[in-house]
Amino acid sequence: MVARRFVVRHGPAAAAGGSVEREEEEEHEVEYDTEHGLDVLRLQIFSLTAVPPDLQKIVVEADGLVVDDGTDLETVSERLRLLAIGEEEEDAAAAARAQEKSDEEFARMLQAEEEALLLQQYSIQNDGGDVFRQRVEPYMHQVLMYEDPVGQEAARKTVPICELEEKALVSLAKEGNFNPSNDEEKHGFLLQLLFWFKQSFRWVNAAPCDSCGRETSNVGMGTPLTSEIKFGASRVEIYRCNHCSSITRFPRYNDPRKLIQTRRGRCGEWANCFTFYCRAFGYDARLILDFTDHVWTECFSNLYGRWMHLDPCEGVYDNPLLYEKGWNKKLDYVIAISKDGVRDVTKRYTRKWHEVLSRRTITSEETVVAVLSSITGKYRTGLSTDALSVIENREKEESEELSKSAYLQVETALSLPGRLSGSVEWRKARSELGQADSLSCSSCPIRKCVDAHVSNIYDALSAFLSHFCDKKVPKERIIEVFDTLKTLMLTLKNSNFKSRSATLDQKTHHLFEEIFPSFERLLSAISLKAELGSAGHQSVTVAGNPIHSSLALPVALDAVNEILSNYKNNTSFTEGNHFPRGNRVCSGSVLASREQLPIGIATAAFDGIHSSKWEEPDGAKGCWLIYTMQAGKSCELESYDLMSANDAPERDPMDWVLEGSTDAGSTWNLLDARNSEMFESRFLRKTFTVDKRYKANAFRFRFLRVRESHSNPRFQIGSIDLYGKTV
Repeated sequence: MVARRFVVRHGPAAAAGGSVEREEEEEHEVEYDTEHGLDVLRLQIFSLTAVPPDLQKIVVEADGLVVDDGTDLETVSERLRLLAIGEEEEDAAAAARAQEKSDEEFARMLQAEEEALLLQQYSIQNDGGDVFRQRVEPYMHQVLMYEDPVGQEAARKTVPICELEEKALVSLAKEGNFNPSNDEEKHGFLLQLLFWFKQSFRWVNAAPCDSCGRETSNVGMGTPLTSEIKFGASRVEIYRCNHCSSITRFPRYNDPRKLIQTRRGRCGEWANCFTFYCRAFGYDARLILDFTDHVWTECFSNLYGRWMHLDPCEGVYDNPLLYEKGWNKKLDYVIAISKDGVRDVTKRYTRKWHEVLSRRTITSEETVVAVLSSITGKYRTGLSTDALSVIENREKEESEELSKSAYLQVETALSLPGRLSGSVEWRKARSELGQADSLSCSSCPIRKCVDAHVSNIYDALSAFLSHFCDKKVPKERIIEVFDTLKTLMLTLKNSNFKSRSATLDQKTHHLFEEIFPSFERLLSAISLKAELGSAGHQSVTVAGNPIHSSLALPVALDAVNEILSNYKNNTSFTEGNHFPRGNRVCSGSVLASREQLPIGIATAAFDGIHSSKWEEPDGAKGCWLIYTMQAGKSCELESYDLMSANDAPERDPMDWVLEGSTDAGSTWNLLDARNSEMFESRFLRKTFTVDKRYKANAFRFRFLRVRESHSNPRFQIGSIDLYGKTV
């Protein structure tokens, strides 16, 4: 830990040779503690220059060194220059040096490859590839089981298909896509299938006791029974209960049709069963065998036009460097196995191909190609010319992709987690904890808030409360109305999203009769309508695109629950500080320092759903979020609400600053500052009044500290609601 003082220069660059004076250049002093990491320095520079961290290129002026995660910030010169990525005045000399360094690195990699191939000749087994073949070919029997139509139908029956379809469409709608293409729908469903599988399948460290369900200890291996061998369980682990001493058998089944019943295992069972599910739903899927003892899945994405990595154990997708960079795996062979044959896809999963080559000592590279080609040819006999043409064209494109992959540079800012599945002791023994035991995270793109429905729902419910207040309706009556409304919302939410409807009985109809205009307004905000049925009963049905209702119903239900809780707990309401209220700002865009993928993205703070949240993986000691109004609009902010998230109070914000900008973020003015704020419970909403009224078209939260910033690296917030007069 070293305290540094940097002088950061930002502005038009000097002419070639550096002899011309720089005009209109800004110079900023930054006090910085090297313990905090490069992200904090970028955040400090952002607050001074308005250049977002992901667009910053920081160069040491003395030698043109580009500052990245590998730079020793304790020793570099104090004078730094900031270049916004994409600016025409970017330093040409520094760019040339960087290119020269890249070319040198590429040449070294090629030389290392040649040396690895040379050494391979002296270390490989000269057995004609028999050992390699024996590692790969038995899996063909396994993947061919996926093609059983009866088994596929059984697999589909275990999946809540309608629920996953709705979740897929809602996830697209949250990005503003209410009319997705077929490829977008299928891609979205695949991701929801992955998330569902992650929650429904059970990881087994030690099998729980069959008698009492408590903890057991492994006492060795047993002989498989005939009924176990029938489903491919050639290995059976034996466990003794630590409490009742009963013996429990844990057969390691290989038959995916059995696994959809048992729904438990380790990575072998997980990948085997999930790949089967993918095939059951018509995806081109293949099992991925990693010789360093892991398995996962790949599916061909028509949306991306390429094969996509999916790890069901981790719930991670399209992150092929997870193992090498996240888990610190020393990969050697990664083989894709499908009904159409086998492929060596190792290059997709490494950026250190020359190092991987030095570990591929089972057989020569030529023999690997020959063995895989031989196996593949055997299983393609009988395919039609058209089917072969599709496969071969796809393989040609994949070969081109893989040939480039191994030589791509890894982004130094790319943060990938160590392994999360399995006990800590087991992961540590396998050296797969990686650099950090955290979830996957990413720098945050600019995201559009699709939340007009949230404001409309709050407006409608606010009209309910205003009516009750004006008429001096007793609290008991108000609670009865909202309890009935909650029951109606639950009925609608739990029904099929494509044909939602609920009948209003006479009591319910009478209850809403006196506030029917407000009730209709609420239904409209949820894309529902009330209509008279043929039997004279009034019912509530979907109006328009059903996904609008899918998006809005959870918001309405959470809001109604919150209102009920406030009334039942006698929470006081003060003018301007009650919930819900009108004038909520909506439909802006959000940019944040970082975000959690896939469920902790920045716009989750604005979606009106209590269970969602924005999570910043490294935000405990500083993070930021910028909310920009729709083009041409500005707002005089009157107040804002923050709600604590669902768990982990140590991640709650404690100190923060709110700023406003009239020029979309070039300059900022202080609007509000808070210190030592405490959220005493989960889903607790706090309202903060903004005393400094200021018309702005962008607002920036700088969260400076969470409740426990020393023992916890993360920041999270359940929701952010801005209120004010929009112009």
